[in-house]
Amino acid sequence: MARSIFPKVACMAMMMMMMCMIMDLISLAQAGPSCGNVQDALSPCIRYVTGIDNNVPGACCNGIKKVKSQSKTTQDRRSVCKCIKTTAHSIKKLNIHKLAGLPAKCGVNLPYKLSPSIDCNRIN
Repeated sequence: MARSIFPKVACMAMMMMMMCMIMDLISLAQAGPSCGNVQDALSPCIRYVTGIDNNVPGACCNGIKKVKSQSKTTQDRRSVCKCIKTTAHSIKKLNIHKLAGLPAKCGVNLPYKLSPSIDCNRIN
């Protein structure tokens, strides 16, 4: 009798493990962009916000649009904001006015202002 129960219990345990793995994969797929992905998407903007280029590159606008489209939840938007804020502090010769004006130049409406001094926890 004990031998006939063991395969059933083992099978149930395997099914539970597989369900947990599937749920983890689903949550990863639905997660917002990582800071590394945000930095990669917005890296074409560096030359503009530091004054090297006078025009916003199309790749910069595409990056802003991509990051916005991947920021579906409040937590996503706050994470992106914190990433941009931290990254902005590390950019030498950053023109904060050019940074703040980027979304408008690209025709993108963000629910927050791009700024190294923004309080990201106030973003909805």
